[in-house]
Amino acid sequence: MKKINLTHEMFNNSNFELYKDDNFTVTTFIFPSGIEALKVENSRGYLTLLPFHGLIIWDAIFDNISLKMKDMFKQPLPGSGIADTYGCFQFTSGLLANGTPGPEDDYQLHGEFPTSEMDHSYLVLGEGTLSVHSDYEYVKGFGYHYLAEPSVRMTKESGLFDIRLKVTNLSNYQPMPLQYLCHMNYAYVDNAQMSSNIADENFQLRQTIPDHVHPTPEWKKFNEALKTSGKLINKLDDPKHYDPEIVFFSKDLKSIVPEAEFRVDIGNGKNFLTKFSTQQFPIATRWILYNADQQVNAFAIPGTSTPEGFTAAKKAGTLIMLDAKESRNFEVTTGLEK
Repeated sequence: MKKINLTHEMFNNSNFELYKDDNFTVTTFIFPSGIEALKVENSRGYLTLLPFHGLIIWDAIFDNISLKMKDMFKQPLPGSGIADTYGCFQFTSGLLANGTPGPEDDYQLHGEFPTSEMDHSYLVLGEGTLSVHSDYEYVKGFGYHYLAEPSVRMTKESGLFDIRLKVTNLSNYQPMPLQYLCHMNYAYVDNAQMSSNIADENFQLRQTIPDHVHPTPEWKKFNEALKTSGKLINKLDDPKHYDPEIVFFSKDLKSIVPEAEFRVDIGNGKNFLTKFSTQQFPIATRWILYNADQQVNAFAIPGTSTPEGFTAAKKAGTLIMLDAKESRNFEVTTGLEK
């Protein structure tokens, strides 16, 4: 293993080849918005990562196929929350609270973490792997104190990659709440077919309508028909009914399968794949949206709870309370599968 520490001085407005071997190339640059980025390439494609900005995965392209949703952002933008730069492939939703705040909640969309400025970032070179690690210490007087350590690992000659997170409660005495969604915003591909190792009846349509959703009469009719049928959308063949968004939540998956696997057949023998431990992530969310500005098929968002907010998770018994000095680890494997 070899470690390369990243410093802000390694990034400037022109591309700089920081590292290269037979399997990987790492290039640093700065977007016009001022946000530092890494392009990490293997023989199949590349990830664009924001090592000091939440370790967000801004873009993911493999075999010349973009995995990322269609969005309105030309580049990542600075801001205090994820809504300020909602054009990324993946971000960390949480960690003290996540998802869409409910009527009784008081926090910003997807929590405090997504666009946090990382304290450190570094590369780890392994045997046929390259990982980007960052860390961030959150501390508030009379509040919570934690260390978050996100990382992304690529493997040579593969379109799949691993997204990891370790969270440690640094308090010497008080427990802290923990909610986490590994929020992946996958591309919408016309007529793509979804499948998984979990039966459809283990999913249900979202029963509430959050503030950011503005229903039309036609959408209400379609949503009600979906609710009555109990049908899970597994094929992207009706885009006119996916605006506003359509959202499904799974049941607690722990007792169903030890590892959940979700695929999207996009043709030509290729699939988008997401798999994860149901002990780490007992809930999967499916979010579909199609309009002229945004098109997304987040076919499986792994979560410790649904994205309906802190109070909803507390009421459902899915809110994690992390003891003083306790750590939790999470891992998702995702990407393009041949």
